[in-house]
Amino acid sequence: MASTNTTTYHSDGVGLPTRSPLIGWLAVSSIMLGIFSIVTTEILPIGLLTTIGSSFAISDGMAGLMMTMPGLLAAVSAPVVTVATAHIDRRLMLCVFMLLLAMANFLAATAPDYWLVLVSRVIVGIVIGGFWSIGAGLAERLVPAASVGRATSVVFSAVPLGSVLGVPAGTFIGDLAGWRTAFVVMGALTVGVLTMLLLVMPPLPPNRTTRLSVLRGMFKSVNTRFALLLTFLAVLAHFGTYTYVTPFLEHVTHAGSQLITVFLLVYGAAGVVGNFLGGAVVTRYPRATFALAAGVIATVTLLLPVLGRWQICAVALLIVWGVAYGAVPISSQTWFAKATPHAPEAASVLFTASFQATISLGALAGGVIVDRTSPSTVMTFGGLVAALMVVAAWAHFARRLTWPDNT
Repeated sequence: MASTNTTTYHSDGVGLPTRSPLIGWLAVSSIMLGIFSIVTTEILPIGLLTTIGSSFAISDGMAGLMMTMPGLLAAVSAPVVTVATAHIDRRLMLCVFMLLLAMANFLAATAPDYWLVLVSRVIVGIVIGGFWSIGAGLAERLVPAASVGRATSVVFSAVPLGSVLGVPAGTFIGDLAGWRTAFVVMGALTVGVLTMLLLVMPPLPPNRTTRLSVLRGMFKSVNTRFALLLTFLAVLAHFGTYTYVTPFLEHVTHAGSQLITVFLLVYGAAGVVGNFLGGAVVTRYPRATFALAAGVIATVTLLLPVLGRWQICAVALLIVWGVAYGAVPISSQTWFAKATPHAPEAASVLFTASFQATISLGALAGGVIVDRTSPSTVMTFGGLVAALMVVAAWAHFARRLTWPDNT
């Protein structure tokens, strides 16, 4: 029987032997499932915030540290891990990160004290920074050049899918069998992803070394600096509010746990729609797409304290919010990629670091506000920050800066 082995050559000039196109797509799917596991693990505490807080007798703001810790560590680990492991096979690194993620989930599930839960979240942060920065740019090495765009979309679809299934599924499992069981399930899923990576991912020796000098050089670009500013404001607004959406729905909307699960599921489904809508237009209209998404988030979060007391209004606003936020990650990633087309892995590192750092700051700021005031005040705070992002995006548009780079 003739061998089916082929060699695909991409723009980087490195040949990747694969047994069949199917293997390449299975490898892409394994990365997508890895990111799905990471996103789901990261945001899982949102739906379980009050339950976990009650079990350890801590406030909602203190429980919000479960969202703060991963973001801070991811922001640091994204550049550090990527540079430190620049000469190590990328397949090996992806498997190591999945093993760490499984251990983090099992540690959270069995933690007798809250500080051990936070330790598990530190591990999650390291995984986020490393896996995202390495895995997000591997599609071009796994499929033919003509399919790279589609493969990249598959990889990034993990973000809205994690939002769709992560928070509501975690909330459902937590209500059904306790919050610890939700982390056990995530640990088991992660072990499954690790097994898939071992079976279908080919060896991926590093072919582009990301150095700190490359990362420092990116800051010379005006477009990169604007990408950082807009990402900071948009993500701060979103996670400063969404992290505490469960306390808001409990205390303002007076929704029960089962209804909150439904609300979050609807929100997540809307996020999938927003991801694909944003992806369809962001390449042609990066400024308008990002600004529109932030403008809608601002409108929704400012209206929630006024209209959120009625359940029908709350769910309607959550749907609009989900669609808007679904476009934010892909808009941010596109800005960074367009600003630095010559260094895709470095762009992924900066995107990951800035995004995750702001997630932690948003959760921290929201936690301080919710403990000292109310969930409604948190929503107002987020709305004002999102409105500021719209102003910044408009200022960038007024400067008429061009892609890919303008220093």
